Amino acid sequence: MAGKVALVTGGGQGVGQGIALALASEGAAVAVSGRTIEKLEHTCSLIAERGGTAIPLACNVKEAGDLARMVDETVARLGGIDVLVNNAQEVPNGKLMEVSDAAFLAGFESGPLATHRLMKLVHPHLVARGGGVIINLISSVSVRWDMTGYGAYAAVKKAIHALTRAAAAEWGREGIRVLSIAPHAESPGLKWWMKNNPEEAEAFFRTIPLGRVGRLEEDIGRAVVALCSPDMAYLTGAIVPLDGGQAHFG
Repeated sequence: MAGKVALVTGGGQGVGQGIALALASEGAAVAVSGRTIEKLEHTCSLIAERGGTAIPLACNVKEAGDLARMVDETVARLGGIDVLVNNAQEVPNGKLMEVSDAAFLAGFESGPLATHRLMKLVHPHLVARGGGVIINLISSVSVRWDMTGYGAYAAVKKAIHALTRAAAAEWGREGIRVLSIAPHAESPGLKWWMKNNPEEAEAFFRTIPLGRVGRLEEDIGRAVVALCSPDMAYLTGAIVPLDGGQAHFG
């Protein structure tokens, strides 16, 4: 990743932070974006402690103007973009009768709409660099055995993978690879779910063949580094389930 520039949304904590740390550890300069500048600065300080380069960019991914400014600032300060990681997402969990229009719209705006907007914004910059990689985060929630309480969330994540497939097909000849990853990791969101759904969580984790939840940097971040490497140059449009073998996407 030496000489490469990555833009990671939702990089102030959790999976986004793990991915940012892993990319920076391999030499990439990383623009870390999110809503809370203090969290972003913490991620950037961790990268700086390792001798890496990172900049914090406050951004609400639901705002088109914020996204455009974030991309422009990344290019201006770091020299271009080679990797985009669409990680930020507001989660519209709840049974269908409980999910409000506002929550569903927030999930859509922060998920597939932001993903679509950002992919279009970075496209010319990836082309200018001779190609690049886009990593979109989806979820195995879309293939759960019991969809109760997860319909709206699964819907927005399904939409993101549809965009992944389209971008992979449309931009492959320009050297741009686009992938979806579906991680289970020790994120704040998963920890919250475990705390609030202990019986369901216990049953769920029994179904993970590797017997544990993924580590943020070591398991998820390092996998993203591998997916961005030239060794994976023939892989695009795919779902990569980073979940210890739990989900079956069929």
